[in-house]
Amino acid sequence: MKTLLINIKELLQVRDIAPNKVSGAEMKELPTLKNAWLLVENDIIKDFGTMDVLTETEVHKTIDCTGKIVLPTWCDSHTHIVYAGNREQEFVDRINGLSYQEIADNGGGILNSAKKLQQTSEADLFTQSAARLKEVMKLGTGAIEIKSGYGLTTEAELKMLRVAKKLGETFPVKVKTTFLGAHAVPSEFKNDKQGYMDHICNDMLPKVAEENLTDYVDIFCEKGYFTVEDTHQLLSEAKKYGLIPKTHVNQFNAIGGVKASVDHQALSVDHLEVITDEDISVLKNSETMPVALPSCSYFLSIPYTPGRKIIDAGLPLALATDYNPGSTPSGNMNFVVATACIKMKLTPEEAINAATINGAYAMGISETHGSITKGKSASVIITKEIPSYGYLPYAFGSNLIDMVIVAGEVL
Repeated sequence: MKTLLINIKELLQVRDIAPNKVSGAEMKELPTLKNAWLLVENDIIKDFGTMDVLTETEVHKTIDCTGKIVLPTWCDSHTHIVYAGNREQEFVDRINGLSYQEIADNGGGILNSAKKLQQTSEADLFTQSAARLKEVMKLGTGAIEIKSGYGLTTEAELKMLRVAKKLGETFPVKVKTTFLGAHAVPSEFKNDKQGYMDHICNDMLPKVAEENLTDYVDIFCEKGYFTVEDTHQLLSEAKKYGLIPKTHVNQFNAIGGVKASVDHQALSVDHLEVITDEDISVLKNSETMPVALPSCSYFLSIPYTPGRKIIDAGLPLALATDYNPGSTPSGNMNFVVATACIKMKLTPEEAINAATINGAYAMGISETHGSITKGKSASVIITKEIPSYGYLPYAFGSNLIDMVIVAGEVL
């Protein structure tokens, strides 16, 4: 089936030969075509160009994009979208003065989500998660990474990953999965964290690998959760199963998690609300993608990742939602892009690059997603009639999406 988009006001992220990622000053460059067309055949981008060179082509459907901007769908490289229930009471508790750590110490936080998830059937968990996934697809997300980590038992972690894989098989969105058994220490191991680490390495990992449920492995390297030594243990063991790291580091403290992750050739290091000059130096000598999660900072009222400093140091940066029930109950990448501009001082070009081409890199799908390139996935956002792409982050409270196409399928 062929679909032709015509009279596109501006086609963004046009790259004949797309780099895997863009870094530093390159992030300010966003190649575009004005008064353009885009040809989609089945689920791939077949061709594109300016209207003055469009030849008559037989297609099944034509979409007139007069006054509208077309860009690649967002690549959300960090989510926990598979979860049960919600944690709205903790939201109220925080307003009333309790800290994230105090809530966790009182049995809330990740352990609260784990308890709910363990009591939820796989079918119900899929239904709840599918509703969230359909919502974010309509908000322009065409590729998404989904972590486990709210199970904290072998069966519950497997259940989460099975649901995540089933979501990818059911919907046109590209799904990558990450095993995050080391998200928190469950109550039954409260005084034996090493015992839980051994349980992850000796029991969980082999079963996850045996069922071929995950692409990546993750750990929450943070004070009160898992140490640098724990990180080395898990990532060394995961390597035996061919699992690539994508890690939670430097959300509240810089304890060496960035270097440990880079030492294990991590694909990405995520959060980085706190980052040192040493961390930046380590990242400069790596292929690891720094990932910022600005809507988490917004929701928790914690510092924002210093994206301006990271980019000005010559590094790449990706943006993701961190969609989860406790610290970011939103998968709206449009808000993430706007917040990066408003609070982290990224330019619209940098933010769009971070949420498309660099987001694709952070989930290992650079070959198929993140840019308007022939042969890549036909996954695009068609905006409403807007004056410029800078209007996307400017009018942050408005829904500016007219239509979303994911893998050639019009939603």
